[in-house]
Amino acid sequence: MGNKSPKTRAPELEHAFQRNPDLGYEPEGSFGYIRCLEHGAPNPLIRWHYHEEYELHLITETSGKVFVGDYIGRFKPGNLVLTGPRLPHNWISTEIAEEGVEIRDRVLQFPDEPLRQASELIPELREAFPLLERAKHGIEFNGMSDIANESMGRILQSSGLERFSIFLRLLSKLSQHQDYRLLSSVQLQSFDDDASLHQISEVVDYMTANYATPFTMSEIAERIGMTESRFSRYFRRATGNTFTDFVNHLRINRACQLLMETEQYISTICYNVGFNNVANFNRRFMEIKGMTPSEFRKQGEERFGR
Repeated sequence: MGNKSPKTRAPELEHAFQRNPDLGYEPEGSFGYIRCLEHGAPNPLIRWHYHEEYELHLITETSGKVFVGDYIGRFKPGNLVLTGPRLPHNWISTEIAEEGVEIRDRVLQFPDEPLRQASELIPELREAFPLLERAKHGIEFNGMSDIANESMGRILQSSGLERFSIFLRLLSKLSQHQDYRLLSSVQLQSFDDDASLHQISEVVDYMTANYATPFTMSEIAERIGMTESRFSRYFRRATGNTFTDFVNHLRINRACQLLMETEQYISTICYNVGFNNVANFNRRFMEIKGMTPSEFRKQGEERFGR
């Protein structure tokens, strides 16, 4: 097997001109900031893809496997996920009836930049920014599906300022909801202030850029002028992980990407992401993902719906 991946492994970028009303999208000109989508299954929109907008995605019927970035899990009716811009995703229904289902998905899509620009004049909108930051990794909400379903229905049936106000209320509820989990990749979990966030972000950026090379906690601590013990406490508080756990998650998540997007040997991936032996790589992979690298690669192929 070579190191280059076939083009079909890459997610498809969805463009605005592909959003055909025949597939369930609202027609061009009938919506403003928020665009609604409802579709059944099977449907050509069910594929491994990404787009430039945020997407709030509610499953109303069927169960199966959900793929968000490097996350692989199960879904059932009521599954509610917010994905950020350019985060690949797909929901593959299993054991679907031969006649299919009329409505499997209810979706809201909305762009990032208008909200950012509006927040310059309307500071209350900034309350949603932590939610939007988390959406880079995909957020699965628990206990919000009924509220989201009701709000989505009202948004679909309304227009203008009323439609936007319903959307803002839903966005506010999602921003305040605490029963959720992040699906894909490592994430900063907390920070004390802007200066601390900037400092820990620099550390994480360095680790992310150099994940494949050996580095120690003492070396990273020295980079920002801390003792090893102080840095250990600081890092745990800022990320919710020990330094070692964070590095392992970082490297395993990169390995997941290579397993899904390339045909590299698993042993090659092991060394390419910074592990020095395959046994340790397999052990850490199992701890974090709950399956072996080969099982992950095999299950990952299902994201295409084949």
